[in-house]
Amino acid sequence: MNTVSRLVKSEDLNHHGTLYAGRMADWFVEATFIEANMHYGNPEELVCLKIHGLKFSKPAGKGDIVRIDTSLAFTGKTSITVYGRASNALHGNDTIVEGFVTFVSVDENGNKKPHNITFIPKTEDEKKIHEAAVALRENEKKNRQI
Repeated sequence: MNTVSRLVKSEDLNHHGTLYAGRMADWFVEATFIEANMHYGNPEELVCLKIHGLKFSKPAGKGDIVRIDTSLAFTGKTSITVYGRASNALHGNDTIVEGFVTFVSVDENGNKKPHNITFIPKTEDEKKIHEAAVALRENEKKNRQI
């Protein structure tokens, strides 16, 4: 598990005076990309494939500290799915956003290639996150068949 923290500044706010969802999504993808690369080790060969329905639960405001905790959730042959949870470190760690992001390892021509990472969840938290990622993948496969 890794953690990235960000300070919410004036330029990060929307017209409501709260953290702009696009900025939060940018930070979220960056944090999950870092997590994926901590396991893969070659950022030039990883690309973002999909952001799986980020759920925004609470706003953050100017001066708040957004803490993004990430952990590996699932590995396929070429894909790496990372779970992320952003919380407000100054206000009881309430969840701001959570979701999954999938990255794919590619060669110099942009073609998928095996990453040779095997993820086996060990802790109860890792097992729950892994199960959620598997369910997400199965649901997405089912929806594509319709």
